Amino acid sequence: MTLSLKGVSKTVGGEVHIHPTDLTLEKGTMNVLLGPTLSGKTSLMRLMAGLDVPATGSVHWDGEDVTGMRVQDRKVAMVYQQFINYPSMTVYDNIASPMKLVGRSKSEIDSAVRETAELMQLTPMLDRKPLELSGGQQQRCALARALVKNAGLVLLDEPLANLDYKLREELREEIPKIFERSGSIFVYATTEPEEALLLGGNTATLWEGRVTQFGPTPSVYRQPVDTATARVFSDPPMNFLEITKSGDTLRFGKDTSVALPDALSSLDDGTYTAGFRPNHLELAARGPGSIAFDTVLNVTEITGSETFVHLDHHGARWVGLVHGVQTLQPGQALDVYLDPAHIYIFAADGTLVSAARYAEAA
Repeated sequence: MTLSLKGVSKTVGGEVHIHPTDLTLEKGTMNVLLGPTLSGKTSLMRLMAGLDVPATGSVHWDGEDVTGMRVQDRKVAMVYQQFINYPSMTVYDNIASPMKLVGRSKSEIDSAVRETAELMQLTPMLDRKPLELSGGQQQRCALARALVKNAGLVLLDEPLANLDYKLREELREEIPKIFERSGSIFVYATTEPEEALLLGGNTATLWEGRVTQFGPTPSVYRQPVDTATARVFSDPPMNFLEITKSGDTLRFGKDTSVALPDALSSLDDGTYTAGFRPNHLELAARGPGSIAFDTVLNVTEITGSETFVHLDHHGARWVGLVHGVQTLQPGQALDVYLDPAHIYIFAADGTLVSAARYAEAA
């Protein structure tokens, strides 16, 4: 069981929402669509579901071209950020409604509803109405209704975005378990890199209507093929700085020159863009090879156990994520340090040239 998009694109009023895209999703896989708002995640899901017809290309299910097939005739279930339940029905009837529509027997419906309710921890609530439930329980009801369809393709469009932190954490843990038991193709859209890493499986990064990379989630995170993917798969976004390599010297911007680190010894002479994640900037040198940068602190954001430091490095705006509660004053000069082992090198066209080390902690 596979879902294949072959050159599909979407335009609205002459504006391109999805550029021609090839993507194949396999049975029993969790697939995350990761990208900022308006990057094309929902548009791509609607093409997968058959809610929209592509401007070009075709959609194939198990080798069959289903491009023109109605969504009602496909084995597709979809749950949106704004979860929808029937307020006049009980939780039991909400979950049962897709099976009733296709004429399943009462015994079959009852068995499937109770099994799915147990999976979603809704058994004690089956006789309640949706408005008598908490927000997390209502979203679980919507998810249960999607799952009970036994759909081959389950599309989840930012389903946890409107829930509080605790409920989101609980459902993030449950969804992979549900996915493992169902054997369906799951597609989960999110704007949050952390959520993609927690869900695992495969990730497709989207930027301005293009799928920039697709593959196992840890590989896409550690080895972004270009600057667009690196921006998408970093929160806060990856920091960038122009560098020049000449012989045994590496120059960062106009003001910092260092001996070429061993980790970048294979780099050809030329001008590149260096990228490094916020969590790799340090307030103290970690070793003799650390590169020092002089910056000015703009503002700090304390999250509890960590502090975001917003920096200005000769006009370039960076963000660092450092451990602990830091008592720093806006406007003060601040030296920050970077281990060259954590630097990504990109060519002028944005493609990845090399990374000093694809570390587990990258």
